[in-house]
Amino acid sequence: ENYEKIFKNPSFFRYMTDTLYMNDSYLKTWDAKIINVKEHKYIILDKTAFYPKGGGQPWDEGYISKEGESFKVVYVGKFSGEISHEVDKPGLKKGDLVSCEIDWERRYTYMRYHTACHLVSNLLFRRANAKITGNQIELDKARMDFSMEDYSPEKLHTYVNEANEIIQKNLPVTIGYMSREEVLQKPELARLAIGLPKNIKEFRIIKIGDIDEQVDGGTHINSLKEIGKIEIIKTVNKGKNNRRMYFVIK
Repeated sequence: ENYEKIFKNPSFFRYMTDTLYMNDSYLKTWDAKIINVKEHKYIILDKTAFYPKGGGQPWDEGYISKEGESFKVVYVGKFSGEISHEVDKPGLKKGDLVSCEIDWERRYTYMRYHTACHLVSNLLFRRANAKITGNQIELDKARMDFSMEDYSPEKLHTYVNEANEIIQKNLPVTIGYMSREEVLQKPELARLAIGLPKNIKEFRIIKIGDIDEQVDGGTHINSLKEIGKIEIIKTVNKGKNNRRMYFVIK
């Protein structure tokens, strides 16, 4: 892919897009202004609720419409600090006022899986001192990789059973923010083995009731029962720093 090559020109990134999804994962439609266009199909909006690929969560799809004509959003990514929306055909211009709509079924599935990953990672951390080494959410399943000294598939099933019991409590999922200094004082907030990203002064925190807080930039549901039920479909042992679990939600 040549995205980085296309977007390496600093003059193309003079604006900072307002990331609406950071504070409202349920926003499905909104109006925006196009502040730049590259190669006739890479669109920068002044504000967006389309989630860009990152953190194991795929990009959102949907439509950007102008004067009754719809342009399908086929990819969303972050390049040089800006969010780029790739559309399926030319026609959108800088300065256009547009209406935007997310493919909600796709987004909502990712939201459910993402919150489920947080809940499971909480139990892995608390019960086994395991940290996440990789993850990938898909429309039909999720994969979690983690470091775990005392590993067994039976333990993973126990943790997922506990997660399903917690889901029935229907705890709220809320969004907050903390300074870097606050996060560094609570190392359990950064559950990834790679640690905190550098040069970020304020972090978004996703909280599940009073049982879990994590640094996170993705989209989430508002309450645990929206997850449904978590079921393990496969476990893989690739060494102490790379145990792997696949699960589905029903």
